[in-house]
Amino acid sequence: MYKFTKRKGEKTMIRFLIICILLAGFLILGYPLLIMQNSLRKKDPTACGHESTKIVRFMFGLFLKISGVKVTVKGQENIPTDQAVLYVGNHRSYFDILVGYTTTQGLVGFIAKKEMRKFPILNRWMDNVNCLFLDRQDIKAGLKTILEGIELVKSGVSMWIFPEGTRAKGKDEFDMLLFKEGSLKIAEKSGCPVIPVAMVRTADVFEKQIPRIKPTEVTVYYGKPIYIKELEPEQRKRAGAYTRDVITEMLREIQ
Repeated sequence: MYKFTKRKGEKTMIRFLIICILLAGFLILGYPLLIMQNSLRKKDPTACGHESTKIVRFMFGLFLKISGVKVTVKGQENIPTDQAVLYVGNHRSYFDILVGYTTTQGLVGFIAKKEMRKFPILNRWMDNVNCLFLDRQDIKAGLKTILEGIELVKSGVSMWIFPEGTRAKGKDEFDMLLFKEGSLKIAEKSGCPVIPVAMVRTADVFEKQIPRIKPTEVTVYYGKPIYIKELEPEQRKRAGAYTRDVITEMLREIQ
């Protein structure tokens, strides 16, 4: 039993090392590709967005495959195909981003914390796939980021935000942090629909046994569109809390 457990632990650690080597190799050896994408961005930002997104989706899919992660998708038919949306999800793992990118279509940018801007090369790829960097401590800078998000949505780029602001670390899937009310301003001001997203077991892949990566079956559930302007007045005032309640119900459906 001890030998079996040891071998299993070694395999989960090997997966982590392979992912690290693959990521480093992509960022370093793929630098010429990044230069080409940056050049394309100057000429045609939309074309660059599509090409860079294809590359990132391929790499994320590869990471999931190596990690032994199997993704079950529910409610994909709820995502409009004729307009950009704001994806709003619960957040428990770094793997949420991989699952989000690989189970959506078209141009999708994530709202990331400003600290991600410090990582060289990676931050340029994030720029090319329409990611934005949010400074939650600087109101003026935060407002500028939201305005940029509104313009991206209007141009046809869907955005993805985790309104908790950071990863929830509770043992239970329902242990979500409070949603920051300002996080849904992109949908409110642009008029785009909010797609609530519930993810289950993503933390089981990595966060629960850092630095090991464990093969896991995860589920991502895309809910029915929410139009902020169609909500009752009290619900509009607390759109973040309302969406959080919707995601909680979705988590109950999954489990």
